[in-house]
Parts: sequence; C-alpha cells; structure tokens
Amino acid sequence: MSSIVKLKLRVGGEDGRILILKGRVAWMVDRLIKAGPLGTTSVESPAPRVSHYVFKARQAGLNIETVDEAHAGAFSGTHGRYFLRSTVEVLEEERAA
Repeated sequence: MSSIVKLKLRVGGEDGRILILKGRVAWMVDRLIKAGPLGTTSVESPAPRVSHYVFKARQAGLNIETVDEAHAGAFSGTHGRYFLRSTVEVLEEERAA
C-alpha cells in the first residue's frame, strides 16, 4: 500500500475544525492514528526527521504527547514515543501513486 501524502481531518469532534496536512506531516499523523494507544517511535516509523514532523503537526494544532523511553545497546539512551491525544476523524486521504 502506498504512503499517505495528504490528509483532511476534523479535529475535536463533530463541531471541530478542519485541518489539511500534506507530505511527511500527513504521513506522520497517519502513523500516529494507526498506532493508537500504543504510540509510535522513530524506530517503528522510520523517516529522516520524525521529531520535526511531530513538531509541524503540533504547530498545526494537534495535541501530541512525547514520552521518553530508555533503550539499550551500543548507543544506549532514550528516545521519544509519540501519542496522538487529539480526537481526529479522517475525512479524506490521498496516497502516492
């Protein structure tokens, strides 16, 4: 299945505002929607600048929570797990050809 390139959403319920997202921001929000209550990380949703796409989605008005998680390995440390906290309804989606 091809990637999302445009999303039209209703944010905040029946009387909520309409939001149109494009490109990687639309892709990231689609990943967050699909992840549901489990959230997602840059490991599970690999892309060049996941945190930037989350930042842009927040700027557009979506409530996205970041929770730090520890990870082991040669480069141990923490990474963010992102959770979509806004109520959204997908009205339209456009996928890459």
